[in-house]
Amino acid sequence: MADILTITLNPTVDLSTHAPEVVAGPKVRCDAPVADPGGGGINVSRAIKFLGGKSTAFVATGGETGARLLRLLASEHVKFTAFSVTGDTRQSMSITDKSSGAQFRFVMPGPVWDDHMVNDALHAIGAAAPHNAIVVLSGSQPPGVPVDFPARLNRALAPKKCRLFVDTSGAPLRALTQSCVGPFVLRMDDVEAENLADRPLLSRVNTAEFAADLVARGVAQNVIIARGSDGSTLVNRDGRWHCARAIDPAQVVSAVGAGDSFVGAFCMAMSRGDTQIDALVFGTAAASAAVMTEGTKLCHAADVSALLSDCELVEV
Repeated sequence: MADILTITLNPTVDLSTHAPEVVAGPKVRCDAPVADPGGGGINVSRAIKFLGGKSTAFVATGGETGARLLRLLASEHVKFTAFSVTGDTRQSMSITDKSSGAQFRFVMPGPVWDDHMVNDALHAIGAAAPHNAIVVLSGSQPPGVPVDFPARLNRALAPKKCRLFVDTSGAPLRALTQSCVGPFVLRMDDVEAENLADRPLLSRVNTAEFAADLVARGVAQNVIIARGSDGSTLVNRDGRWHCARAIDPAQVVSAVGAGDSFVGAFCMAMSRGDTQIDALVFGTAAASAAVMTEGTKLCHAADVSALLSDCELVEV
């Protein structure tokens, strides 16, 4: 069983609430908010915990919001290693309009990092990562963190022979796809993939061809592209597969948390020795389960187990 270390450089306290109607002008009176620890890597660790697995969350935190975040993690019994940064950890908010069902999400930028914080974080992650671990870098980067941070992290982890799973977006993702860094897994969604490809990826075949080009160029050993409600495509040098979601679109309550649930389940499966294909199916079931929950909630183990047999795996 391989250890799992998740990394969240830009965590957040996620507040979620409901309002009768969200309109500009008058005060929008909301229900009592629910607070959850948030950020890509944190949610991956939470999903692993909900599925009965174990991981350690490396979390960069600062200020009173950061202290609150760590208390929330402790209350969920998620094991963590805290890395102190200058500035306050951010907060985010999602408000669901009861009249329409629409969800409004407000995301803050987070504290600004300098070069010393970046270098200190790389050293701290290298020290925290066990040998032969699966390391997950997930979520946005704080302002000031260089776009080549995933490449730097991959080099820093090389002496410990860790398998790096990168799930990022924007400029860091583009920089990664223009290099031959070669992390174990690179994941993105369909919108990000189309932006990188500079063309629509209308079919599973189109998606698989784009992912295969990234693998051939040495960008990553495995490339996973989420196709929204259609599921996820996995490509490596051995083949191309697609796993379709196990639920009807009408069952979708909130898309928040689907990606993190997928990553958590995928890495949990890999840590216990499953193949990448089996991990793809497990991840798809977890993503399907996550969209059935409200707000910032993630997957439930019982739902994942119930949906697992309904996930359709095909070669592309």
